[in-house]
Formats: sequence, C-alpha cells, structure tokens
Amino acid sequence: MANIHLENSWKQLLIEEFNKDYYLKLIQLLDEEKNKGYQILPPGPQIFAALNNTPFDNVKVVIIGQDPYHGPNQAHGLCFSVNDGISFPPSLRNIFKELKSDIDFEIPISGNLSSWAKQGVLLLNSTLTVRLNEANSHSKFGWQIFTDKIISEVSSKKENIVFILWGAYAHSKLHLIDTNKHFVLQSVHPSPLSASRGFFGCNHFSKTNEYLISKKLQPINWQV
Repeated sequence: MANIHLENSWKQLLIEEFNKDYYLKLIQLLDEEKNKGYQILPPGPQIFAALNNTPFDNVKVVIIGQDPYHGPNQAHGLCFSVNDGISFPPSLRNIFKELKSDIDFEIPISGNLSSWAKQGVLLLNSTLTVRLNEANSHSKFGWQIFTDKIISEVSSKKENIVFILWGAYAHSKLHLIDTNKHFVLQSVHPSPLSASRGFFGCNHFSKTNEYLISKKLQPINWQV
C-alpha cells in the first residue's frame, strides 16, 4: 500500500504528510487489513483517484463525501460516483433528480462522475478506503487528518473555490474553509433519509455555475 501513485502537484503539496506518524500508521493498518485477507475498496490504484483526476491547479469545486461505497465494484475513488455498469446508489439517484430539476439535465446511463473530476470538481471522500461490505470500517484509520489537510490547502492557496457540503458530516469541515474568499453551499445530505428536507430544491449545481461565471471561470458541464 505504500507505493500508491499520486499526481505530482498534490504530491508536492502533501509531501510532508507521508512521513508523519499518523500516515505511517495508516499505511500499516491498510497492510494489516490486506494481510488478513480483507478486500479493500477502492482498489489500490484508485485510492487517490480524486486527486489524480483533478490536479491542484485545476480545482474549481470541492464536493466532500464521507466514506467510499462498500459494495462490490462500486467505489472507484470519487465521492458519490460509481463505476460504469453499477446501479445508482440512493444518494446518487437523488443527486441526479436534483440536477434534472435544477438545470437542463438528462438522467444518464452511468453513475461515473469522472467527467466532473476532469473539469475541476474535486470529489473528495473524507475517508479514502473501506473494507468490502463494512461501512465506515476504516473511519478510525487516520484518513481524515490527510483529507482535512487537502481541504485546508485548497482553502489557503486558492481563491474563488465552490465548496459543496451536504449533510452534517460535510458541514463539520466548514472550519477548514476561508469563507471570505470562497463560496460555500450547504444542505442536508442527498440520502433518502434527508433529501426531502432541503436537498431537493437546493439548486447547488446552477448556483455553482453562476458563481464561477461571476468570477470569469468556466462553468461545469454537469451532464454525465
């Protein structure tokens, strides 16, 4: 697990993290999981997919998730996104419903959000790995220290970023964001348990593009 590929701009920003005690312990825990025969999701090369698909200089929008999908073949390193050919998880289905009501959007065949990542949408889970079929099983491994550093670096070193925070867990990251120079959108989580209490109708996708355009930045083509 120690030799996971990481895109160069992120590697330079995060280089000091890799020798810190928490990160060395994290890698040790992942190796122990592997040695015990547990299947870790997403597969090793995709653990840093959010960073590898969206280099630091390209980041315009940050969507913060909590934990990778833990079902077979679902997770591929981008929050809320699934591999081609995988049924939409309930939260993703609701994201597409909101998109359809918010903008000119057709419900796609695939739930793979890589096209967003390529346009500068950092799809960042707070925890980057999970054990197959066991939600939040790696939530105490220390990934949050690493991903909080990512959020802080984006906030401190960039300007005019749209941070999209859905649900209480994502809201807990607000303290990492300089709200004086970034645009923060918050609502309840798109999960069926909460979506009807303020996610539907939040219009976060059109609001994101309005803000980007106001800053003379290219809007996101949300169509998947």
